Amino acid sequence: MNTAVLVLENGQVFTGRAWGAVGETLGEAVFCTAMTGYQETLTDPSYHRQIVVATAPQIGNTGWNTEDGESTGSAGSADETGDSGKIWVAGYAVRNPTRRVSNWRATTSLDDELVRQGIVGIAGIDTRTVVRILRDHGSMKAGVFSGAALADHDELISRVRNQPSMKGANLAGEVTTDSGYVVEPAGETRFTVAALDLGIKTNTPRMFAERGVRVHVLPSSVDLATIRDLDADGVFLSNGPGDPATADAMVNLTREVLGENIPLFGICFGNQILGRALGRNTYKMKFGHRGINIPVIDHATGKVSITAQNHGFALEGEAGEEFDTDFGRARVSHVCANDGTVEGVELLSGRAFSVQYHPEAAAGPHDAAYLFDKFVTLLEGDRAQGTRA
Repeated sequence: MNTAVLVLENGQVFTGRAWGAVGETLGEAVFCTAMTGYQETLTDPSYHRQIVVATAPQIGNTGWNTEDGESTGSAGSADETGDSGKIWVAGYAVRNPTRRVSNWRATTSLDDELVRQGIVGIAGIDTRTVVRILRDHGSMKAGVFSGAALADHDELISRVRNQPSMKGANLAGEVTTDSGYVVEPAGETRFTVAALDLGIKTNTPRMFAERGVRVHVLPSSVDLATIRDLDADGVFLSNGPGDPATADAMVNLTREVLGENIPLFGICFGNQILGRALGRNTYKMKFGHRGINIPVIDHATGKVSITAQNHGFALEGEAGEEFDTDFGRARVSHVCANDGTVEGVELLSGRAFSVQYHPEAAAGPHDAAYLFDKFVTLLEGDRAQGTRA
């Protein structure tokens, strides 16, 4: 057995066996409560620079396939294997990796894919204990070490502590598309949306395409002139990694879009960007929300949706709070039923709204898919009223 260790910033060390690639990886240790959808989790760009600890005790049952990846790779194209399966997590820690793959779509095992993509992992540790530590003390710097990267514990702890913090990390530019790409609807094109790629998942443009929307996925460095040149009916702000407090350029662009009265919809990181554009502050959460089973309350209807989430930062605010902005009155539209965290904001005019969770359901429940319909309805209203040609 090749020994591997998971080292936490607080000095605790967990010894297991090497799984996936052998070597060293550093990142922020976080935990994900999803029981299914590990492929979508691993390929979500929002997990960039994070070591994911799985709460589900057994991982890998369905292997790895060429259909369920959620990252597009460079320039919005598939990676060299021909699928959209670039793994973005820095490392993966699990209790019990399955010994046999059982799924008709599988093309390889998860272990083999981790090796192929050079993702250092660890198996055979008590992940329940690790998760309790992260819940009690918060997400923290960590590292996984195996093979030649192993050293005495003091040296490994020093390597972990000397890495950059997630707070203050500007990461959207590291995961965004290089030059942009277009996702066409299967049928007639009803609208055109400019999607700012801050770490977008592949299913998001697909959800728009199913509703007759042509999606221009644009780099995070895009300017308002490019959006104008596209004659976009609306703008979408995607999910993504890093600290939203570093995203001043994206916030300024969002303010310009709002100033142009262009309809806007954001999710996850996009929710934090819209919130900042409306004058709200953000903060780093103790351990964040990561999973596909998190309840959110919509204050307009009182309805609770079970949602997929992946975020370690959040907007400041209270449930149902209304506040003034440079673009009219706004309110906190959604909160987490578990802890009251802000899960959505909107302009009372209806021109812009966002949610903290992932309504594209990759992986996760479909409760929030109606938000894509809500945005399309907004675009329809604009066209009917002649607000935008």
